[in-house]
Amino acid sequence: MGTIRKLLAKVTPAKAYKLHAYTGAGGQFDYERYRKAQVAGNKAKLGKVWVKRETVALIARYIEARGIKPEFGLCHGTRRGMEQKWFAEELGCRVLGTEISDTATQFPDTIEHDFHETRPEWIGACDFIYSNSFDHAYDPEKALTAWVSCLKPHGLIVMEHTSGHEAAATSEMDPFGAALTLMPYLVTTWGKGRFHVAEILDFPHPKKTGYSKALVVEKRR
Repeated sequence: MGTIRKLLAKVTPAKAYKLHAYTGAGGQFDYERYRKAQVAGNKAKLGKVWVKRETVALIARYIEARGIKPEFGLCHGTRRGMEQKWFAEELGCRVLGTEISDTATQFPDTIEHDFHETRPEWIGACDFIYSNSFDHAYDPEKALTAWVSCLKPHGLIVMEHTSGHEAAATSEMDPFGAALTLMPYLVTTWGKGRFHVAEILDFPHPKKTGYSKALVVEKRR
């Protein structure tokens, strides 16, 4: 924790963390405004695939190296559903994707679902959860806590975090952003002793000035 505090001291809070506010006329949280922004963003980018097959393969090999033999996994915020398709092929297990937009029904193994919530059948049932869409969370603590509740005791969450997930990149569609150096502190704080960042994975990034990482989150044992 001491190292994290030293790193945070070098950046201003405004540059390190930002959470967009979806407020209604009375100043309260306007969920419908959030949902509409997400659906509109989904439909505007429906033809694009952000995730890379080679990244999925690297994560799959990492999961296997951890001694996990997955039977079921979740991918959150999948748009066209390529994540779950590739993970299923790489790991030979059932993988379901979620997407808040009604376009979810257009793609195999994808359901229309807000990733801040869970389903009874998912609780304690997931060997792994993957997402590159954590920046779409209106309440990152609520979302991550929900995901952790779905893990088996040995399960893990892999959240991609790139230079495009920083505070400067936040918007109505991408409400959450934080510096990579801040993320382990935030996850530990949200975890309240229940979960933490166990490792940070490094992936190739196409731009020299950017970075592409993944935070591995697991339950405390």
